[in-house]
Amino acid sequence: MSKFKKQKSGDLPAISTASLPDIVFMLLFFFMVATVMREDELQIENNLPLANQVEKLAAKNKLVYIYIGKPSAQYQARYGTNDVIQLGDKISTVSEVQTYVNTRRNDMPEDIQDEMMVSLKVDRNSKVGQLTDVKQELRDAMALKINYTAKQGDPMRNVRNR
Repeated sequence: MSKFKKQKSGDLPAISTASLPDIVFMLLFFFMVATVMREDELQIENNLPLANQVEKLAAKNKLVYIYIGKPSAQYQARYGTNDVIQLGDKISTVSEVQTYVNTRRNDMPEDIQDEMMVSLKVDRNSKVGQLTDVKQELRDAMALKINYTAKQGDPMRNVRNR
């Protein structure tokens, strides 16, 4: 007979928490990479027109956004009440459109630069003159793929009674 007998207990060993910080940081890193942050803070009124044949674009990394509309209430003292153009996070002039588009094109990976598309988010109450000037600058920048952003709805509600 042996003098030293090991007593076996039926208890399970405690769960090791040594890898818990690794798991937490891995999840944190995943959510930081997967989360899309809002790129532009709107400084204009942007009530989009309604359309009944709206398609959702698949690749948003190929888009360059240009906003046109009246400055929102907090910016009217600085920019007035006429239609303005917002490029990125700042109100700009028409002459800056070409530089902005070319800069954004150069920031894209080389294989998708030819697929770049300009998305115009124009307020439904904006004047056509500002839009025409922007489109001319886009032609000069060789940004010929343009789409107009709209909301799903009845387009007849865009018509104002005069």
